Amino acid sequence: MKKLLICALAMLLCLPVFSQKKTKGAPVNPPMRIAKNIILLIGDGMGLTHISAGMYFNNNQSNFERFPIAGLQKAYSASDLITDSAAGATAFASGIKTYNGAIGVNTDSMPVKTILEEAEERGLATGMVVTSTLTHATPASFVAHVRNRKFDEEIATFFLKTEIDFLAGGGKKFFEQRAADGRNLSQELKDKGYQVSDFTQKNASSLTPDPSKNFIYFSADADPAKASEGRTYLAPLSVLAANHLKKRSEKGFFLMIEGSQIDWGGHANESDYIVSEVVDFDQTIGKVLDFAAADGETLVIVTADHETGGYAISPGSELGKIRGAFTTTGHTAQMIPVFAFGPGAELFAGVYENTAIYTKMRQVLGF
Repeated sequence: MKKLLICALAMLLCLPVFSQKKTKGAPVNPPMRIAKNIILLIGDGMGLTHISAGMYFNNNQSNFERFPIAGLQKAYSASDLITDSAAGATAFASGIKTYNGAIGVNTDSMPVKTILEEAEERGLATGMVVTSTLTHATPASFVAHVRNRKFDEEIATFFLKTEIDFLAGGGKKFFEQRAADGRNLSQELKDKGYQVSDFTQKNASSLTPDPSKNFIYFSADADPAKASEGRTYLAPLSVLAANHLKKRSEKGFFLMIEGSQIDWGGHANESDYIVSEVVDFDQTIGKVLDFAAADGETLVIVTADHETGGYAISPGSELGKIRGAFTTTGHTAQMIPVFAFGPGAELFAGVYENTAIYTKMRQVLGF
């Protein structure tokens, strides 16, 4: 009897040790995926007043009203209370605070992996649609790793290093008219298997991407036109991109869309420029929300990298007619609104650092 008790006790003492050894190093709660797809829309330079101006100009109607969740993010950089687009976009893309002008690198100018690169590694389709050049600070921060945002030709080479599935924006000259090395990156992308088109060959409304191929559309040789000058591609190409990406991978997709020129209107202190770009961006948001509502597996996030212009709506304004005032031709340190719709949207309520956008997106995708 005594021997049996000793044996039983020994077995009991050994069981926890065995169990602990077997589970050591294994995740107790592996990340749970909340949404299959993420569409991140960035209104460059867009503060709350910019959103308000667009809404009041549009007879007090806006697609921003469709979002059930809103929050605020703190947009300062590692080097300055007032961030620029490069540091701001790097915060979204890689979850770090870096110095103004930095593209996808930390404060030591060392490369940091982006969420777009992480998505590619996990088999998700990826894409970007912008109303700037593809090498501009915001889109660049999701694919490139350079110490200075002004290095457009160097930034363009990073598109050869990705497997991005859908691209649309300006800056064709940085791919084909290169002073540094004379390379034709568009041809190199074709040789890599990409379907490459541009504004000289097809209008954006007539594009038909081959689902079996990565797709690039250059909307301009340099900067695309203003919305007020007839640029209309942001909304339709954003929807085209989402549908293309959905066909490209059963594992889901990550898509970044930027209303780039809201910022340029702020720098120019031109209220009408701001309003027309915000209205165009708002229409794009509406189309994206329609896609997400029908899809049911897509999280939509809308925010900005910073506010531009110290913009205010002045006395004398009325519905359909906005008078603007400005305190600067540069950026300001205002906190920036964040809007979310779809699976995981509740994570974006509250007040947090701009780097948390990255963390929350990874959480939603189960990374």
